[in-house]
Amino acid sequence: MSGNMQSDSQERGGISRRDMLRMAAGTGAVGAAALALPSCAIFNKGTEKAVTRGRINQSIVHWCFAEYWDLEKTCLIARQLGCRSIELVGPENFATLNKYGLTCAIAPNGMPDPPFVKGFNNPKHHDLVIAKTREMIDACAEYNVPSVIAFTGFRQDIPDDVGLKNCVNGFKEIIGHAERKKVNICLEILNSRVAVEMKGHPGYQGDHIDYCMDIVKKVGSPRMKILFDIYHVQIMDGDIISRIRQYKDYIGHYHTAGNPGRCEIDDKQEINYRAIMEEIVRIGYKGYVGQEFIPTRDPLEGLREAVILCDV
Repeated sequence: MSGNMQSDSQERGGISRRDMLRMAAGTGAVGAAALALPSCAIFNKGTEKAVTRGRINQSIVHWCFAEYWDLEKTCLIARQLGCRSIELVGPENFATLNKYGLTCAIAPNGMPDPPFVKGFNNPKHHDLVIAKTREMIDACAEYNVPSVIAFTGFRQDIPDDVGLKNCVNGFKEIIGHAERKKVNICLEILNSRVAVEMKGHPGYQGDHIDYCMDIVKKVGSPRMKILFDIYHVQIMDGDIISRIRQYKDYIGHYHTAGNPGRCEIDDKQEINYRAIMEEIVRIGYKGYVGQEFIPTRDPLEGLREAVILCDV
C-alpha cells in the first residue's frame, strides 16, 4: 500500500496529454474520441486489450505508477488495458475517473502520509483516524466507491492483544456509519519483515493475516473486510490459496506484487499468480484485484503482462 497516494509527479516519456487531445480533435467530443484511440497511437504497446475474459475485475494502484504517468494518462492506460478502476486516489479525483468510465475500487483513509503509521490500534489516534475515515466513507458513498482502506497502525510498544482490542473498539465506532452508507472498510495486512521503504513496514502491528482476521471477526459486521495483499501475506504467512479459501467470506479486496522485491508479477518471482487468480474466480469473488507492484522496467510493459496474467 501507498507511498504518496495523490502524487503530483510530472509525466515522463511518451506523449503529453495535450498531444492526446490534439490527436482526438475532429472526431467528435474530445473525451470520447480520446478513449476510442487505438492504443498503438497513444502508447505503442499493442492494439489489443489485455483483458479478454474479464472474470477478474482489475484495478491499477496509482501510487506505483505516479512517477511515470499523471492521473489522466493512467486513465487512458486503464481503458486501453481493460482495467475497470484506478485506486487509492482521493475524492478530488473521483470525477476524473468517472469521466473515463472508471471507478476507484478502494479509497485511501485520508490520513497524512505515511497513512499506515497512526491507526486504530492506538486510542490517542482514534479521534483523527475515525474522523478521516468517516469523511472518506461519505465521499465514497457519493461516487459509488465500494471500499475505504484501513490500517492497524504501528505497535509503538502496544502489546498485540491490547492493539487488537483497541482496533476492535475503534472500528466499532465507525462501522455503523459504513453500514448506513453501504461502504466497506478493508483492513490491510502489511509485512514487517522487509526493511526496505515501501517493500515492508517494520513495526506495523497487523502483520499476520490471522491477527487481522481476528479483528475483522470481532467487529462483526458485513461491512468490515480484509484487504488480502498477496505479496505481504506471502512474506509473513505463505499458504496463499489455503488462506484465501479459509477467509473467502471476509475478503473485500486483493493486492498483487512479486516476491521478493515487490516487483512485477513475472516468472522472476516466486508467487504463482495464475493459480491464485483461478482460485479467486472459483470461490466466486466479485470485487477488485489491484495491481500494486513497483516497476523495475518499462512500467506499461510490466503492467500489461500482469493484467494478462491475471485475466484467467
